[in-house]
Amino acid sequence: MTDQTRWGIDQVQVKNKAVKYQKDLVRSAMEYVVKMNEAGITDLMIEIEAEYEQKYGQNKKNNIVL
Repeated sequence: MTDQTRWGIDQVQVKNKAVKYQKDLVRSAMEYVVKMNEAGITDLMIEIEAEYEQKYGQNKKNNIVL
């Protein structure tokens, strides 16, 4: 068992909770995806790709003032 008084344990616990929360979100979303037809899944994929590109894409404009 890990010593709970060691430095950094609370950061590890917060990280683990965040990972679990993300996995729970995926699991709950998959419950709805299973119920969708092909057109619904295709629309969802397009929206997910757009959101991903907006958040993490390399096509963002540089916020540099020249």
